Amino acid sequence: MPRVLCLAGTDPSGGAGLLADVKSVAAMGGYAMGVVTAVTVQNTRGVTGVHAIPVETVVAQLDAVADDVEIDAMKIGMLGEATLVEAVGEWLERRRPRNVVLDPVMVATTGGRLASDDAARLLRELVPVVDLVTPNVPELGVLCGQSTAPHLEMVVEQAELVHEQTGSAVLATTGDLTDGSSHDVLVESERDWRTTRRLPFVRVDTPHTHGTGCSLSSALATARVGADDWLSAYRRVRPWMDGALHGGLTLEVGQGSGPLDHGWFLHR
Repeated sequence: MPRVLCLAGTDPSGGAGLLADVKSVAAMGGYAMGVVTAVTVQNTRGVTGVHAIPVETVVAQLDAVADDVEIDAMKIGMLGEATLVEAVGEWLERRRPRNVVLDPVMVATTGGRLASDDAARLLRELVPVVDLVTPNVPELGVLCGQSTAPHLEMVVEQAELVHEQTGSAVLATTGDLTDGSSHDVLVESERDWRTTRRLPFVRVDTPHTHGTGCSLSSALATARVGADDWLSAYRRVRPWMDGALHGGLTLEVGQGSGPLDHGWFLHR
């Protein structure tokens, strides 16, 4: 059973952040552990407050887990403040778990800001010390210092640029593109050979996408344990994500952008 450490903020409505991570890891057959970076005040209708956990407390939580448990994979989500981004980067250099996935959280699905401007800038410097980064289209633009891509071909160019600049594998998720395309973009290298793949998916017509980025990244971290590569992990995770999006249509949680049904396969 993969032992997966998730580093994220809370969401009291349960759809995003650390609670979504735990559900996703469990759905992929892993054992989830969680370090809290911030306590948010939010629900499916929006974020109204963010209260950061002191940096030294976050690092102490990380060390407590790493001193006791062998970590097979790690997912990094909401960091919020620049000082925490720097501290997590230093911790990764010092402890370096395997299969580290960074979800570069900047803005919630419901529109609330979850990272300061300085933190968003420093996230670019964190990418080289992780194994995979999973930006959505606006986050990808920030990571490569460009405007938000309006179409798939620009997403491909930006994903290749981030990979070239950082060496990290990049999975650009494109659910928020409006050009009619339906392909995620995976860029990774084996030795000196770079591979760019357009990965087709079937769009689910749903307003309930709260926590999709959190859920995908933590599921990928779990699935990567024992998989040959990120492509194999993605191919295992994507059908589960599709089912979770469909399940969210009838979940009836909240009055805004509702969550996914992480356990849809248990009661279909």
